[in-house]
Amino acid sequence: MPKTRVVVVDDSALVRSLLTEIINRQPDMECIGAAADPLVAREMIRNLNPDVITLDVEMPRMDGIDFLAKLMRLRPMPVVMVSTLTERGAEVTLKALELGAIDFVAKPKIGVADGLRQLQDDITDKIRIASKARINRLHAPAAGGAPGTAQAHDPKAVARPVSASLGRLSTEKIIFIGASTGGTEATKEVLITLPADSPAVVITQHMPPGFTRNYAARLDGLCKISVKEAVDGERILPGHAYIAPGGMHLSVERSGANYLARVQDGDPVNRHKPSVEVLFKSAARVVGPNAVGIMLTGMGADGATAMREMRDAGAYCVAQDEASCVVFGMPREAIAAGAVQEVLPLNKITGHLMDHLRATAGPALSRV
Repeated sequence: MPKTRVVVVDDSALVRSLLTEIINRQPDMECIGAAADPLVAREMIRNLNPDVITLDVEMPRMDGIDFLAKLMRLRPMPVVMVSTLTERGAEVTLKALELGAIDFVAKPKIGVADGLRQLQDDITDKIRIASKARINRLHAPAAGGAPGTAQAHDPKAVARPVSASLGRLSTEKIIFIGASTGGTEATKEVLITLPADSPAVVITQHMPPGFTRNYAARLDGLCKISVKEAVDGERILPGHAYIAPGGMHLSVERSGANYLARVQDGDPVNRHKPSVEVLFKSAARVVGPNAVGIMLTGMGADGATAMREMRDAGAYCVAQDEASCVVFGMPREAIAAGAVQEVLPLNKITGHLMDHLRATAGPALSRV
């Protein structure tokens, strides 16, 4: 098999050297070039045609985000961002994922050399995943739309917000979402179409510490429902979404008539912390037939077995279809496990679930 050809773009000579060393130690990849800024990288990409780029978030001469936006419009290719563990780094990284970056690596502010060496497995895994990911061109703005607005022919095109009156179902049901690579944007597209009286939503998105609070705040400003990072022991309420904090497992427990969020440290499950498996197992155990499961884009099999447990306990479960996934791994594994009743394009998931909830509740609930 040919090796994955990588270009490293970073203004730090140390980081360029370390990433080149890490990549070249892998039998299935090679670093074919390293650029100190995007202008040099532009020529390197044109001449070398790499399979994957690693891109620093903040660089001289041209900001990494500006470069990424131009790249995804003119020559879309897999990009793994290299971010710093800072408030600014988190904000810029989320913008990069919105623009089409496949994933990111969070480098420490101090001890960069040791930190990157400790992250070498994570870095190379993300490069491998990126090399196989589905790339969606960043479209020019539509009339009245924002840069990057998806077009109607795009399988990831965003559906209109669902208008609904769900009544008592909002307090009875809980929606559980699991996602990994590509999931920050996929989860956003589901949440922004939920009505204000949606059932509670509990989410595990594979993400490291330091990024989930910014991610939740970003979503909160876009959605009709309230979105926040989950806090241990808090009540899970309709019209709210709760995101697992990076580096912590999230599950659900019952206390009397109330559902509570349980945020706990622990060993990684399926190599992940937070793990979708942990969240979905609690859904099967505690919520049973009142749970709704959604498996979104991501690499690997985290959550597939637990989603089957959800279905066996009476939950209704759907998976994102291959055409709209960045990486089809997690949905594919859930389907293979017999965990899924429906496989849907991303832009159809919310509307389908709301229709399903109304239909199963009987004629009292209707669209408004």
